[in-house]
Amino acid sequence: MNGRDAVPLEQRAVQAFAEAGALAAAIEGFSARPAQVAMAGAVARTLDRGGTLVVEAGTGTGKTFAYLVPALLAGRRVVISTGTKNLQDQLFHRDLPRVAEALGVPVRRALLKGRGNYACIYRSKRALNDARNGAEIERLMRVRQWLSATSSGEIAELGFGDEADPLVPRITSTVENCLGARCPDFERCHVVHARRNAASADVVVVNHHLLFADFVLKQEGFGQILPGADAVIVDEAHQVPELALRFFGSRLSTRQLLDLSRDTARELSELGDVPDAADATAAVTDAAVALERVFLNVSARTTAAAYRRVGGAGEALVQVEEALAQLFVALDLIADRAQGVAAARDRTADAQRRLAEFLDQRENDSVRWVEPLNNGGALHTTPIRVESRYATAVSAQATSWVYTSATLAAGGDFSHFTGTLGLDDAEKVQLESPFDYARQSRMWLPQGLPDPNDPTFTDAFVDTLLPLLEASQGGAFVLCTSHRALKRVAQRLQRETCFPLFVQGENDRATLLEGFSESGRAVLVGAASFWEGVDVRGSALRLVAIDRLPFAAPGDPVFDARINALRQSGGQPFMQLQLPAAIVALRQGSGRLIRDQTDLGLLVLGDPRLRTRGYGRTVLDSLPPMTRVNSSQEAQDWLRTLAP
Repeated sequence: MNGRDAVPLEQRAVQAFAEAGALAAAIEGFSARPAQVAMAGAVARTLDRGGTLVVEAGTGTGKTFAYLVPALLAGRRVVISTGTKNLQDQLFHRDLPRVAEALGVPVRRALLKGRGNYACIYRSKRALNDARNGAEIERLMRVRQWLSATSSGEIAELGFGDEADPLVPRITSTVENCLGARCPDFERCHVVHARRNAASADVVVVNHHLLFADFVLKQEGFGQILPGADAVIVDEAHQVPELALRFFGSRLSTRQLLDLSRDTARELSELGDVPDAADATAAVTDAAVALERVFLNVSARTTAAAYRRVGGAGEALVQVEEALAQLFVALDLIADRAQGVAAARDRTADAQRRLAEFLDQRENDSVRWVEPLNNGGALHTTPIRVESRYATAVSAQATSWVYTSATLAAGGDFSHFTGTLGLDDAEKVQLESPFDYARQSRMWLPQGLPDPNDPTFTDAFVDTLLPLLEASQGGAFVLCTSHRALKRVAQRLQRETCFPLFVQGENDRATLLEGFSESGRAVLVGAASFWEGVDVRGSALRLVAIDRLPFAAPGDPVFDARINALRQSGGQPFMQLQLPAAIVALRQGSGRLIRDQTDLGLLVLGDPRLRTRGYGRTVLDSLPPMTRVNSSQEAQDWLRTLAP
């Protein structure tokens, strides 16, 4: 990319959006929006001067172009992080090349994904050697043939590499089992090549998990993507506070222990004369199985203290601790005999560290908790506050940071986001959506529903929906705040309506959304994963119904610990944490309705507390200015005008 132009970056960025500017000249039908231009100017100033910008850009602002234009014109090395791999692919393959071509900016760009997206040559060879049946051998031979021809090494090219495929973990690596620079295939490694390409690119597109892994975990042997970057732009930034809590903590699962013992046994099998290490490896397997048995009696996330009261938990934790100590000693004695054994020793040491953090019962700024997963579970140590650690981490990296999303503020206040991350000194900009919500949408708050905690609430909520669904002839999202409510809603709708029904959990999200969109008359019932990142444009979606305000469920160990910490410091947990989090989540869910200037629809909010509690006005004022209807009949009349 070229160096700075004599014309200030902000001026050049704004000019690109002009009626006769570069974007309009190159992209058919392009028309800039005032909020988009304002955002581009703010991003340009931040890239030019350094510092931090937090910008909420309402749905339809065109924020992707608003940050890409100044990023490409800046002549600096920029890392762009998105919320999901799908958004990452869309940005890299569609938006970035379109803007670069329109601006006439030659740009070296790189798409970098997490290591689980790339086949590991070393582990693929080991998997083939260990294959035990014809079907498995046939698939792994196909992998070997593909590896000899592929340039990217992305397992998506294989056609059978979805995350649920049991072959995937055997032909990919993790942070724990990767040999790093000690790997005999290091120079041919696809992860190494991808990172080297990223290191020489002007613009690198990553996702949030990889971004955090890069500057928090500091994976050894591969180098980092952030050093050398002048700016980092974080899209879908509302996800960052939750991710920060996760990545600044530690986690040890029964699956990690079993993988460690299995991989270690495979390495030891080539030595053939190490009975002490083999016995120690088997002891880790036994300890992991004992821990799995305890998790059979754990139905939900709970604190470490509560977990210890489960029968056999204390003994199982001691067994894991002793087995890991035994394995480390055994492997350390023979680590110089094979690179794989040395790597297994280091993995064992890391598992010991994670377990020690979980077992540490001293009062500090972390909460220890457990989570049941499939046949086993995980032990977590999570910090209650991360603002100082996060601020320190990012200040050591790029000089310019931009955080953007359609939902960052609660009632116009950014402190819920900035305070969690230590970004109080950031410039904050809030830009309204260009959509005409008063014309395009209606909102209805049903009257007479019971309190959300009343056991009859969900059925009463469905009762209000049935005539609306009939009026709209389907075309509805029903978003629930719990899986229990989801199951009940789905059960009722299956029995009492004739519309095609798509229910979260019955298929993957992409398949459900495709079927919903193609039908035009369908009803989709979803929980958390459908509240954001879902974009159905056009008449297929004309009704979004949300059962209740998405307050965090009581009993979540991390959230409860944050509440207690706020209370002990003299804060107001409800106003500072619980309500802002619920508002941001509600804004995400309600934002599914209007995705385009031609969309029309009705939003139904079933929670009666929006009318009866003082905070209801704060919540409603945070939502787009939709025209209110006052009765079911009015709501039905509006929907009939939208029905196919």
